[in-house]
Amino acid sequence: MRQLCLLVTLAAAFGILLLMLTPSGEANYSTARSAGDLYKKHCASCHGKDGRGKTFKGKLTHARDLTDRAWQDDMSDERFFNSIMKGKKKMPAFSKKMSEQEIDALVSYVRTLK
Repeated sequence: MRQLCLLVTLAAAFGILLLMLTPSGEANYSTARSAGDLYKKHCASCHGKDGRGKTFKGKLTHARDLTDRAWQDDMSDERFFNSIMKGKKKMPAFSKKMSEQEIDALVSYVRTLK
């Protein structure tokens, strides 16, 4: 189980690294920074800076704990992407507020919270 967790963590880190690479192969730190900025702007008010959903607004809306390893392991990137795009229960849709590339970066960023 520990090896699986380590493998998943390494895969998430590799995914973020790939997002940070430009076509020339140089690291683009603004992509990683902007994913964090997107999270702070659109997600942190409910899910919290740490992703645990312990904010006042998060408690009212029953925001998901994004750090829950079991939930993250069961959630595919595609399903996660679609939840952000279309919304889910009390979570609003973000398809008109963020581009698909921004949502992809956000999915990778949230994967690092577990």
